[in-house]
Amino acid sequence: MQVNQTKELITATAGMRASDGDGVRLTRIIGTPQLRMIDPFLMLDCFESDNPDDYIGGFPTHPHRGFETVTYLLDGRMRHKDSKGNEGVIEPGGVQWMTAGKGILHSEMPEQENGLLKGFQLWVNLPKTDKMTEPAYQEFAPDKVAVENREDGTEVRVIAGQTDLGTQGPVINHYTSPTYMDVTLPAGVVFNQQLPEGHNAFIYVVEGELTVGEKGQKVGAKTLGILGAGEQVKLTGQSSSSRVLLVAGKPLNESVVQSGPFVMNTREEINQAFDDFRRGLF
Repeated sequence: MQVNQTKELITATAGMRASDGDGVRLTRIIGTPQLRMIDPFLMLDCFESDNPDDYIGGFPTHPHRGFETVTYLLDGRMRHKDSKGNEGVIEPGGVQWMTAGKGILHSEMPEQENGLLKGFQLWVNLPKTDKMTEPAYQEFAPDKVAVENREDGTEVRVIAGQTDLGTQGPVINHYTSPTYMDVTLPAGVVFNQQLPEGHNAFIYVVEGELTVGEKGQKVGAKTLGILGAGEQVKLTGQSSSSRVLLVAGKPLNESVVQSGPFVMNTREEINQAFDDFRRGLF
């Protein structure tokens, strides 16, 4: 009987301070000079502030092509609109998974003038064969995100993928077959999760502290940990309550050429994206 290898911690990073949109202050965790990408994940931003000056400008209308954006809110409200006529509000615990495909214009603006705004935006690459697919949305209110409560006190909010106990997230994605889980662990409790063979994976500790793998390497709050080879993830809570995002996906192993909001495979395709945007074809 084959035993799945447990993924161990390769490295950890706290990211870097940055701003985007109309001056929104955030921490860029993936997409920095120190960590360009974790194939197929191109960028991970964490925005967190109770100072409206840090977020009130939001993300006015801007274009995307060639990848997917995933917005997951923990606190606050964010209104989105796009050039295809879609509009809605993302609430705490809600998620929007947008496939930009061949091109879309959209905006994301805080639906509040004060209070805490906290959440994440993840960029997921699209394979070469699907970069020019039609734009699409998958949006789920908090009560549509699957929640698994275990007897040991563990809570797993499943956005994409399936837990070892069978809870399935609502997002359907055949491009990179992603796993996206928000896990809350009591102290001393172990969370095990099997991932598809060959998938790249990382964790981001939202709060508390936990250990990774059989080696028990510690990762503290507001830190991303890149996981190594293997199909089994083992996380052990070290605080009274630790909260962690577990994200994994199938690597594309393709060339990546990025210029601002466009991610393609060649410089010529990037130039075409800018030309199409200038000509109003998004």
